[in-house]
Amino acid sequence: MRTSISRLLAVLVFVPALLLTGLAVSASPANAAVVSTTTLQADIMRFTNYQRAKAGCKPVRPDARLMLAAHAHSAWMAQTGTFSHVGRNGSTFDARIRTAGYATPRSENIAWGYRSGAEVVTAFMHSAGHRANLLDCTAKAVAIAAVYSTNGTPYYTQDFGR
Repeated sequence: MRTSISRLLAVLVFVPALLLTGLAVSASPANAAVVSTTTLQADIMRFTNYQRAKAGCKPVRPDARLMLAAHAHSAWMAQTGTFSHVGRNGSTFDARIRTAGYATPRSENIAWGYRSGAEVVTAFMHSAGHRANLLDCTAKAVAIAAVYSTNGTPYYTQDFGR
């Protein structure tokens, strides 16, 4: 009996603490509120440039050609349920960017499932490779594409160019 009460108290204390610190996932794609892709993309741009400024980098500017590549890749991932930097027909990020007409690709970040721009950029900042891409001061341009799959899961592509 004492063990059961101890376990119940632990659950009552630790579960709310996990939820408040963001260490637990509180909503699945099926029951989370859908945020417009325009809002997601604008928020990721704002948080990206905020992190870049903190690191002493100049802001990146949006580029329509990069957006063609980023959107096509996010749409492909959402359609196929594939999460990979390797895209349709084995394409790589730099090939997709060049095909879209941008001559100097720099890097690519991808994510899926996050429900806000803040969550996406926080995840990027906690991943060494994604953080390096985001804080690469030689990058001058960016595109961020968010596309929802049919089950409501968002897929993100962030393409950088020089």
